[in-house]
Amino acid sequence: EKLLHNILPAAIATRLQGGEETIAEVFPEVTVSFSDIVGFTDLSAKLGPHGTVEMLSTLFGVFDELAEKHKVEKIKTIGDCYMVVGGIPNRDPLHCQHIAEFALDAVKAIEELANHFPFPVRMRMGIHTGTVAAGVVGKKKFSYDLWGDVVNVASRFESTSMPDKIHVSEAVRVRLADDFLFHESGTVELKGKGTA
Repeated sequence: EKLLHNILPAAIATRLQGGEETIAEVFPEVTVSFSDIVGFTDLSAKLGPHGTVEMLSTLFGVFDELAEKHKVEKIKTIGDCYMVVGGIPNRDPLHCQHIAEFALDAVKAIEELANHFPFPVRMRMGIHTGTVAAGVVGKKKFSYDLWGDVVNVASRFESTSMPDKIHVSEAVRVRLADDFLFHESGTVELKGKGTA
């Protein structure tokens, strides 16, 4: 049970244990964030396999704690990429604020951890908000995953972010304008999406 709760959101794990076989839902109004290490390929070559795993384990361990602190759901890591979502599977009207607070704390954490590594570590972050589909895939090695344009756009905002910055869409800025300060980044070309 503990292992299941480490792999899946608690609410989803409970439903699987209750006998549900297919879990797939559409969630309007959620916020997705991607974080990625700048120059990871070169950095991992310098660090070697052991050093790379140690670095990722340290960074993502801190991110896991921050995800819990801000009540956002870690979806997965893919290499050096860390993906979280706010507003699912437990609905939350403050999903965008929680993701923003997670991202700000993550940037601070990277700055504090940077001195512990033999080479500089910097990250890019991207955030977008909207509607996603979510569900459990697989039968033996299963995972809880998200699909939809919001996921793709959040990933594009991450890849066009400046190092050590959080690049957010206009949809995110509008939702957070009363509580957070923003710097204009100008227009950027998002792959497959045109300018934003």
